Amino acid sequence: MQLIYSNDRRGAYPDSWYAATTTPLQPFAPLKGSATADVCVVGAGYTGLSTALHLAQAGRDVVLIDAQRVGFGASGRNGGQLGTGQRVDQKGLEALVGRDDAKHLWGMGLDAVALCLDLIKDHSIDAHVKPGVAWSGSSQADVDDLHRYADHMDTHYAYSLERFDAQGFAQICPSPDYKGGILDMGSYHLHPLAFALGLARACVAAGVRIFEGTHAQSIEHGTPATVRTDAGRITATHVVLAGNGYLGDLDRKVASRVMPINNFIAATAPLGDEAVRVLARDVAVADSRFVVNYFRLSHDRRLLFGGGESYGYRFPKDIAAKVRGPMTQVFPHLKDIPIDYAWGGTLAITMKRLPFLYRAAPNVLSAGGYSGHGLGNAVQAGQLMAQAVEGQTDGFDAMAAIPSTPFPGGGAMRTPLLALAMTWYALRDRLGI
Repeated sequence: MQLIYSNDRRGAYPDSWYAATTTPLQPFAPLKGSATADVCVVGAGYTGLSTALHLAQAGRDVVLIDAQRVGFGASGRNGGQLGTGQRVDQKGLEALVGRDDAKHLWGMGLDAVALCLDLIKDHSIDAHVKPGVAWSGSSQADVDDLHRYADHMDTHYAYSLERFDAQGFAQICPSPDYKGGILDMGSYHLHPLAFALGLARACVAAGVRIFEGTHAQSIEHGTPATVRTDAGRITATHVVLAGNGYLGDLDRKVASRVMPINNFIAATAPLGDEAVRVLARDVAVADSRFVVNYFRLSHDRRLLFGGGESYGYRFPKDIAAKVRGPMTQVFPHLKDIPIDYAWGGTLAITMKRLPFLYRAAPNVLSAGGYSGHGLGNAVQAGQLMAQAVEGQTDGFDAMAAIPSTPFPGGGAMRTPLLALAMTWYALRDRLGI
């Protein structure tokens, strides 16, 4: 069974707090038979929705297909953090590509945040957007690193990050696990599924033809190209691959560089007045562990806590128990709190934890591998691919120029080797090494 069908019922969103608090769209019919278009976009998450919307607004005839539903994958299940920059911090980027290119990528990261906020405003999307994402340190060494990073950003990027010692950070997040941190008020947090569905509504209004329950099986390259699905085919001048962790083997080079992994989130029962014992300020938090914990409060005062990863197709049988472990390490007083919702999702990572944008053929573009920083990156990647289809390739080429490395063993060995490495890093987190 393919990954897209391994953990979910066909045509149904997971039983998440997000799905329970969003007005769904009526299902779009699957494609049966043949269709033609200027552009066929494969995958209706943030990347595909953004690509389709920007192309339709430019006057292109666009067909958007998804094997499941709009916003079904990581776009409708993630932690909802819209962060500045890239997944790799600026010091890491400077070491990888040099300071000039790192500064360009920083600017693109700021543009990605602004693009999401503009889309939410322009299309009146009720995504519960709020400012503020904090990074916490579980050791004094971690805190010192975060503070040095804040100094670096202030000196070299004229970007201000608030610094906190243990006492100050406790005024934001009173967890005994954290010894300090930094706060970025230029980042945001939001309801990810509401955002995805709002983009889908904007696509429909712009004239995009959406087909759900339509699984792309193969691509025949050429001009035009042909996307063959389980019940038909689409002939298009351009094809955009936007499946990310669910892309499978539609392109072998992408499969060797973009690896799906699973991550899990739980939503507690409403905390009411006790919410201040979790977050005294309504910001999102991510910690400094290699296997990152991330959390925030929902608009109905639940703790939304993400933690734990797995490698392979299947989610664990008891997702709530998997998340409760790291959650109670951060908040011991919540060890008996009821968990009302728990769900898993599949994202995609790359070896260098930076997006992989790739021109598979002159008229076939691909983007994915956002490595946990996909909310802004994915929406921007869609815009960049739309611009590239229109002949404006500077932005796409800048992201495509980021060095990429295939996983050892390519698509076949990437999962067991990475699982071994991640198990070691998770052990280091638990031991405090």
